[in-house]
Order: sequence, then C-alpha cells, then structure tokens
Amino acid sequence: MGTAAAAGVWGRAEQQDFRSRVRGTLLGAAVGDAFGAPLDGLSLDGIRAEHGADGLVEPVPAYGRRGAVTAATQLTLFTVDGLIRAQVRRDTGAWHPPTDLHRAYRRWAATQSDWGPDERRDEDGWLAREEWLYARRGPSRACLLGLGNDVMGTLETPKNPDERGPEAAVRSTPFGLLVGWEPQLVLQLAVECAAQTHGHPSATLAAGAHTVILHGLARGEPLDGAIQRALALLASRPGRQPVTDALRHALGAVRQGMPTAARVEELLGDGAAEGALAVAVYCALVGEDIRHGVRLAVNHGGPSSATGALTGALLGALHGETALPPGWLTELEGRATILELADDFAMEMTQGPALHGPAVSSPGWLARYPRA
Repeated sequence: MGTAAAAGVWGRAEQQDFRSRVRGTLLGAAVGDAFGAPLDGLSLDGIRAEHGADGLVEPVPAYGRRGAVTAATQLTLFTVDGLIRAQVRRDTGAWHPPTDLHRAYRRWAATQSDWGPDERRDEDGWLAREEWLYARRGPSRACLLGLGNDVMGTLETPKNPDERGPEAAVRSTPFGLLVGWEPQLVLQLAVECAAQTHGHPSATLAAGAHTVILHGLARGEPLDGAIQRALALLASRPGRQPVTDALRHALGAVRQGMPTAARVEELLGDGAAEGALAVAVYCALVGEDIRHGVRLAVNHGGPSSATGALTGALLGALHGETALPPGWLTELEGRATILELADDFAMEMTQGPALHGPAVSSPGWLARYPRA
C-alpha cells in the first residue's frame, strides 16, 4: 500500500487491498487459533500418536466442534472493537487508546462470567451481544486476573509482572493494522496494552514486535524488512534481549535446511511469548503457503493455538484473505462476526470522518460503537 494511503488519502484500489489484508489478518489468526486448539497441552509424541507421523494436517474438533476458537480469538475481536471505539471517542476530545482497550477487555471479561448478553447495556455495543462469545474457551489465568477488576495495568504498574505467556501477543494482532500510525507508536500501544495482563518485558515486547511486523505487512512491505524494523525499534527498549535473540534465532533457522518439527520446538523453547513469536516468524518465512505455515506452527509440545494464531495473522496480512484455505474457513466458528468486524475496522480506518465527527454522525455507527 502506498504512502498516500498511510497518510490518510485512500484510493479505491488501496481501500480494497487494505480490507483484504484486514480480513486476511483477522481470519488468518482465528483459523490458526482453531487449528492449533486441539493440540494445546499435548506433547509432540502425543500429537504423533494421535494424528500420525506428520502430526495434525487437517482440522479436528476442539471444544466439541471443528473450527472452534479459543479465548485468544475472543479477546482479539474485542481489541478491534476497542480500537474502533477509541477512534469514535476521539471526537469528544478524549484520546487515550489504552483506556478504551481496557474497557473493551473488561467487556470480554464479562462474557466469561455472565450467562449471556445483557440487552439493557446499550453502551456495550454490538460485539458484546454476540452470544457465541460467551463460551469459556480456555482463558489464561493471567487474562482473567489482569482483567478481573477496573484497575488498569500500566508499564509502571503492570498486572502479573512475572507473566511471560503469549496470550497478550495474540490479542495484540489488530494493532498492526493501524497503517496510518508510525511503527514506534504501534509498538508503544501494543506494549502498554499487553501490560494489562502480562507484565514481564518478554511478553510485552513480544506483543510489540509482532504488531510492528504485522504493521509492515499491512502496509505492503516484505516480511524481511518488517522483521528488521521490529529489531531496530526494540534496540532502545530495556528487557529486549530475549525477544531480539528469539527473532534472530528465527532468522538464522531459515538457513538451516528443510523445516522440521524439531526445529520449531527448539525455537519455541519453554513456550513463553518470545518463543511463540520466533515460531510464528520462522513459519511465516518458510511456509510455502498459509496451510503449510500454520501446520508447521502448531505441531509441537507447546501453546499450539497461540503459535497457530500468530502465524496465521502474519501470513494472512502478507497474502490477504483469498489465500486462506477455504475448507478451514468454511467451518470457522464466528466467521460472520469476524468478517463484519474486519469490514467495520477497515471502514473506520479509511472512511472514519464520513461516519462520525463534529459535522456528521451516523446514528447506526454510534449505536454499534458507542462513545460511552
């Protein structure tokens, strides 16, 4: 995508390309999450015993159905909702996106304890009224604890300061689609919002690095260049070493011959955020297509749904929605919701002033994304 679009002047072809990348990113992340979900908690030997020597190669059920997503995808959708709401609230003079994201994540937290949508809460917007989001799908303890009250974690006082898991990186995926923002601001937003549940620098900076790489892809840049930009932006960040080492390890692994499950497991390490990021970057670099990349990303003894989601997001942003495996999409839980949200996000980013502002307001848009 050209710099004109990044600066806010969108031609029709650029809008269509951007929408395809938004759809590709969000659907790719959800497809990867759903593909890896049945493998969470299994060792590589256990996966092979259950699915054969090649591991899992086609979707199988998790949570009682094929295509079921985990809490990570649920939270990712609320990230999109929070970003749109932040843009809408900017009209009021209030502009603090981490607060809007925290409010969105609190709406997700309500889905984990309530029986179903509360139709009386107009301020919730449309996403919180989607009944399928009220299923509990293995939310991490860090997410439940971090979002369990109104106190927002910050970089100065993070929630769960020792938490290194990859869940915050997965839900941060939509920040990479803020193509009108400078990369360092995208990094900062992802890091600040990750600290709301995962306070360890490895977790916050892995989230930031993943979003910066996605940001480059969403702007039409090559994957190698996006990775180098992430490394450059991390260079001044305290606590960066585990994340930068993981990224360099992933780049080095590409030159070591044909991809194998053993190499993926080596990159993953103990399954923390920086290892999951390394797996995603490696699989996106060596994957022949999205199907191959996601298969490679999930067949290991770690957090398969997270590595599948991170990889699917990168490849979806790189190639757009039409490169996703149609058979996998057909059974994806919540596909209609994800598409609706993706298109709303693309519309907000490219045509926001026509939907809301000092001079014009679309009542339908403000009902979907209330300023409250």
